Amino acid sequence: MVFKPKAIFLDMDGTILNHYNKVSLHTKEIIDAIRNNGTYVFIATGRSYDEIEAVVPEGFEVDGYITSNGMAGYIGEEIVFEHSLSRELVEAVINKARDFKIYYELFPYGASRITLKQDKQYVLDEIRDPKPESVGINEWLSRKQAIKEEIDWAEELVGNKFSKFYFFARTKEHIKQWINELEQLKKEIDFSMSPSSLHNVELMVADVNKATGIQQMLTRFNLSEKDIMAIGDSNNDIPMLQYVGFAVAMKNAPEHIKELANEVTDFTCDEDGVYHYLKSRLF
Repeated sequence: MVFKPKAIFLDMDGTILNHYNKVSLHTKEIIDAIRNNGTYVFIATGRSYDEIEAVVPEGFEVDGYITSNGMAGYIGEEIVFEHSLSRELVEAVINKARDFKIYYELFPYGASRITLKQDKQYVLDEIRDPKPESVGINEWLSRKQAIKEEIDWAEELVGNKFSKFYFFARTKEHIKQWINELEQLKKEIDFSMSPSSLHNVELMVADVNKATGIQQMLTRFNLSEKDIMAIGDSNNDIPMLQYVGFAVAMKNAPEHIKELANEVTDFTCDEDGVYHYLKSRLF
């Protein structure tokens, strides 16, 4: 029996985004067609809400967004739910990041991401050329773009509403050591962590992930997880793929992600994999 979803949740990086951080017109068109047929389409991404507009085609529309790995949910401009990191946790993490010389970006709600000016030199050093071979071009370009245009190099920390931390290291060893440091801090102040590559990890509120975000969005739309399809490619998609009724992994996903899926796309994110999969599956 063919699974007919009532709603589809789509990851961005490595899924509908290619490795040059763009959503194709083909993908936009298939999303429009699916929604016109009465199926809801949502984005479930590790990116913050403010990061999305720059990577999607003009006129791109979905029924809602789950952002920052489940930290916030939006329908248009309406905030459906929103979690914030505590100021205590934010300050403790920045102090540890400084001691450890780890690249970090802190994401306030409704404002530019923050890195404190006193940490600028070692942060810049982490993205010095040449690009390490094991770092994906999409992640490297995103960091270059962040450094050039998107980070607010703040003198001090202002505000109390923060959606997530993003951490990056140019070596896999450094990020592994940093994750171990965070595990120690987690014993004092609880939070959740999720990597989306071998060179990064993101930090959110405890017990928050893409699946918890989907659960809240489904409640809003009076839908059951049994009727939902999700498509993803990396570790931060694991809770989502395990939660929904029908899980799809990208061809470019690692094997342990594919093992969680009911189906795997025939094409990668650089080959419009989501477009081809949804067109053949639903039309």
